[in-house]
Parts: sequence; C-alpha cells; structure tokens
Amino acid sequence: MYDVVLLTLATERGAAAGCGSGGGACCAAPATGDTSTGSPGEAPASAGAPSQTSADPAATDDTSPAPACATGDTTICGDDAGPGDPPRVPVLRCADALTDAGARVETVTAYSDAEIDEVLARLDGPPRPDGLTFPDPDSKTRLVIATGSDAQLRAVLRRMVRRYAPPPSRRPDDLAGNRTVPDLPPIGILPLDPDRGGAQRDLVAQLGLPREPAAVAAAVLAGRTRRLDLLRNDGGSVTLDGALLGAADESGRPLHWRGRVEVDDAVLATGEEPLLACAVGNAGGYARLDGLPLLTDPDPADGRIDVAVAVPVVTRGRWGRKRMRFEVRRASGRAVAVIPRDSDVPYLDDGVEATLNRKRSWWIEPQAWAVFTG
Repeated sequence: MYDVVLLTLATERGAAAGCGSGGGACCAAPATGDTSTGSPGEAPASAGAPSQTSADPAATDDTSPAPACATGDTTICGDDAGPGDPPRVPVLRCADALTDAGARVETVTAYSDAEIDEVLARLDGPPRPDGLTFPDPDSKTRLVIATGSDAQLRAVLRRMVRRYAPPPSRRPDDLAGNRTVPDLPPIGILPLDPDRGGAQRDLVAQLGLPREPAAVAAAVLAGRTRRLDLLRNDGGSVTLDGALLGAADESGRPLHWRGRVEVDDAVLATGEEPLLACAVGNAGGYARLDGLPLLTDPDPADGRIDVAVAVPVVTRGRWGRKRMRFEVRRASGRAVAVIPRDSDVPYLDDGVEATLNRKRSWWIEPQAWAVFTG
C-alpha cells in the first residue's frame, strides 16, 4: 500500500485575491514590473526555446503588485493563516477515504516554498552517478495537492520543476531531446472551491478529473494517470492552463497595446498595430474573451502551444460610418515570444496577475507532468 501526502497551501481567508481566480493563496511582498531575467541568453521563439540558457531552474519568477507566488522562500500566507490552521473539510474527507482504503496518510500545510520543497523531496529517486536529483518512477509515496485555485497548483508545479530540472550545463543523456525536465511524478488534485467546477471552470473541470474527496482518493490509489504538456517560460515559472495579455479600463473598455508576437517562424503581430489581447494556451481557460473566440480546441496533451492575437480593425459602412470589428490571428508551435512595445502590459498567467515590460518566451515541455485520473 502507498504512503499518501495531502499537501495544502496555507489558507488565505480574507487575503487579497491575485494568485488565481477564486482567490490567491500565496502572498509575496508587493513588487512592480516584470523582474524576470534571461535577456542575455534568450533565443527567439523560432530558435527552439528548450536550448535557451534562461531555462535554468534557478532563474527568478515573475512578480506583480498582486500576490504572485514569487521567488525564494516566499511565505504562503493569509490574514488568519498560522501554524494552528486546521485542515479543510475536503482534505479531512479525502484523508479518511484514503485511510479506509488502507493507505498511510499524512496531511501537511505548507507556509513557504521551503516547506513545499520538503514534501517534494519525498518523491526523489535514488542517487544518480551524475549527482542530479530526479523523481523516483517506482515511488510508493503519492502526492495529493489540495488547491483553492489553479495558481496554487501552479505554485507547487513550479517548485517541482525547480527541483528536478537539471542546469543546461549538466544536461544528462537520458533526458528527452525535446524536454528540459524529466517526467514529473503524477499528482492527485483535490479542488477546494466547488464553484470552479461550474461556469468558472478550473483546470480540474477542463480535464474532467474527479472533484469529490472520495473520488480523488480512489483515483490516486487506482494509479491510472494522464500525462500533460507543461509550459515553461524564461522568467523561471511554469504555466499549466494559459496566459492572457491585455486589460480593460474601469468602464470595461479594452485597452489597446502594442507588441510583437512570434510563434516558431510565424509572426502574428509586428508590434506596429494595436492589439486587444494575446492568448497563450495550453488548455482552454483563456480560449474566449468576452464572447470573442481566441483559441480553437486547445489540447493540453498535443505537444503544441496555441496562440492567438485579437487585432481591432476599423471599417466603413455604406454611409461612411466607422465600424469596429476584431480580427483574430492564430498559430500553434513549440514556442512563443511576446515583445511588448508599450511599457507594463497587464497579463494573467494561470490566474496570477502581473505586468510585462520586456520580452517573455514560453516553450512546450511535452507530456512533462501527470495527474491521477480515476
């Protein structure tokens, strides 16, 4: 039978939203701008992002004025978070179901990146001759992440990538040529927000994974898994669902911005024309914007990034009256680069708010992470 660790990020009841739709769970010191590194070693999207030196897992993550699960041993916090916080009811129910099935269960609430890392260390494989740390493919320990938002799940996966991704200078021969990380260990996902299974669909809903605690427990013990693509970026972070660049003013009117958008060898925007939005998709969370279809049928396991830009186009009717319509340009590939021409372009990445003021590249890691499916 298995040892199962039920990991919860510290609750944030009353904390400011920002780490994801439905409320953030990781709080970072406020910062402005895009603090990512990587320009000296960046390659354009068409050059094949996995070879970039900025893929080093020690690179810094992006930060934002909102809580953004940022770098370092960031405190995972909330107004009433503390060492005495009891496990949430769904966590207790999942633990009971696992115990009833014969598993040895431990519930852990993490208040920092360091405490997340301590849990992930239990998934390490045996020592390798090259000194690298890789996950154990035959581990008898299984991990369930209790999440209040996709951003919380992203925070744990980010730490997992930082733990297991080898530096470019120590790339081993047994690492797949189209990857910078080994196969990450499968995880169970226990949603803590029931509303995210409805109209506001979280990643669990999009993937059709079980939501009820007993069903999650059964899926983890059954062991059936589904491997999924992962997006890494040159800011040192990861994306599970997608990113949406652009914003609206206080009245809800879209704010136009300019930027160059490249997908492999294709140029969707040159940077000379205004853009309404740019969607970078792995799954379908950002497939539509206020009813405007951006991404068409994104597949989180097809090994490709789906990208779309919405460009406002002014036309004139029969009587000379101006009309506004939106042209959507789409492409898919292994990597995408967005180079803003305007300063501080707002964006959401898996629900985490940030601003972009320098080049940002995402690239695909095919089948890099996995979930227990039931």
